[in-house]
Amino acid sequence: MTDRMSLMEHANVLPLTAVAWSSNFGSCPKNFTLISITEDGAAANFTRGFAMKSGYYLCFSKDLKGGVVVSDIQIISDKDSIPHGYSYITEYLDPKTTVSKKKRVIVRTIPVASVEMAVLDIKLTAKSKMLLQHYTYVGDINGYVLWCRKGPFSTPVPKAKPRSVSLELCGLSLDEPSAPPRLPLQHRNVPATQPQSRLSHRRHTLQVRDFLETSGDSSVQAITALDGVPFSLHPDFDLQANDTALQLNSQLGNIRIKTVKDIENEYNYTFAVEESAAKRIRPSVST
Repeated sequence: MTDRMSLMEHANVLPLTAVAWSSNFGSCPKNFTLISITEDGAAANFTRGFAMKSGYYLCFSKDLKGGVVVSDIQIISDKDSIPHGYSYITEYLDPKTTVSKKKRVIVRTIPVASVEMAVLDIKLTAKSKMLLQHYTYVGDINGYVLWCRKGPFSTPVPKAKPRSVSLELCGLSLDEPSAPPRLPLQHRNVPATQPQSRLSHRRHTLQVRDFLETSGDSSVQAITALDGVPFSLHPDFDLQANDTALQLNSQLGNIRIKTVKDIENEYNYTFAVEESAAKRIRPSVST
């Protein structure tokens, strides 16, 4: 039950992104929080002495703009080598202030996108016998005890901004459009035929199919000057009307049918006169 409550509390806590030394509130950066009092009520100034106007305090930041978080914090001796991946904390101190080199505070930072466990908080106590619940002992330095609180942390997922969808996009659909309702079949209006008294026998015998195949403006072109004129053979060529069949056959036998080549040879014109005239040199006019 205690572990579950601890995880629930960690869910809303931002991790530490940096830890540093600061001489006072004036030298502490704006995005840092300075620890001026320990958990048991003592002053958290690491420089102890009579009438000391300045010292150095621990401060931390939770600003995620840098893109890194503190995954671990340790205290090592000046004789120990710094582990791989760790670094000394930054110092924001007055020129006359010095930090004790006997023990150093180091941190390990990792990118916020790959973090699993991070340092969520640090606290100080002046009495080593005092224990802080849900906090881990880091070490003692210059009479103070440093505690840290670790927990899981995941990068917050940015929320997408709602976009206004136009009515045209709402009408779009991947489904196939439904077929339009089928209307009952309607018969096309076939133009009525003219009375037989005004049309020739040829026009009168036209079928309805001829009207359907004509274009919309064929009503004017369909009627010609021969409509209504009776057709009859000239008496000179009517074999039944007179006895000139032999004479007509002899006349027809004298007709010569010419081929295309005969016609081209008979009416061929080479334009030789025009060609010779075009080749003549025009006389020049002296100026």
